[in-house]
Amino acid sequence: MTGREYPDRPWVGIGCIVFRDEQVLLVRRGKPPRMGSWSIPGGAQHVGETAEAAARRELFEEAGIEVGPLALAIVVDAISHDDEGRALYHYTIIDFAAAWISGEARAGDDVSEVAWARHEELVLYDLTPAAHNAIAAARDALARG
Repeated sequence: MTGREYPDRPWVGIGCIVFRDEQVLLVRRGKPPRMGSWSIPGGAQHVGETAEAAARRELFEEAGIEVGPLALAIVVDAISHDDEGRALYHYTIIDFAAAWISGEARAGDDVSEVAWARHEELVLYDLTPAAHNAIAAARDALARG
């Protein structure tokens, strides 16, 4: 068992969906789970760390960039059940939206590659439906200001 299987509480994951002009930042995961897949930058929240601080830390560790104010984009419960109906995994994922302000995006920490993608290019990255939903929610959150 990985320690995250059959949890006694949800694990909190924090993501940050970053826009630079008309492009969104994507990262290719360098470690499991979903190693090799393109995704939104993010990771686990640490004890004693606010959600916003976790988003900024993960973004800097994974991509080396900084962003302006954060807006809540979406909260997703990702729950997988085993054959007996027990919760095998349970992640509560909080995704923020933000605009890039500084730093040259580069792969760091547990990321093997980074990319800035325009909306029409997202299909090339084989993102999950949840990632597409989160990106759309982030665009809306930033548009609302």
